[in-house]
Amino acid sequence: MPHEERSLLALSPSACVDLLSRAQVGRVVFTERALPAVVPVTFALHADGIVVHTSGDTSLAAAAARGDVLAFEVDDIDPASRTGWSVVVLGEAELVTSAEERARINLVLEPWAPGHHDVCIRLPLTVVTGRRIASSSSTPATSACD
Repeated sequence: MPHEERSLLALSPSACVDLLSRAQVGRVVFTERALPAVVPVTFALHADGIVVHTSGDTSLAAAAARGDVLAFEVDDIDPASRTGWSVVVLGEAELVTSAEERARINLVLEPWAPGHHDVCIRLPLTVVTGRRIASSSSTPATSACD
């Protein structure tokens, strides 16, 4: 089946942040017993970082408490047109311990998963990269160059 010609575009950091601001669910990648682990999370952009809630007894909470480097990925794809985008953020995890900061985060982030979410993790936007696969007949909604 022939498909329309597509192009692969690198996205600017500001275009990546714009796409992050529109999404609600992504994946956090961390190390668990020297192996990569990935968990889907609800998230929000807050104070130049990605924030997530989790339970204190999770491996993700332990990784954040150690200050591990985490990766975060979010994407949107259209299988029919074979187009889409992906954004990756890398940074050192930080636990949010301030009651005032946690209260501000709770205003913008409500976890989808049931359970007790007593840990708040912040991932600063240290390294932000992204790319888009676009069809030749479409114009990317977000600029690849700023």
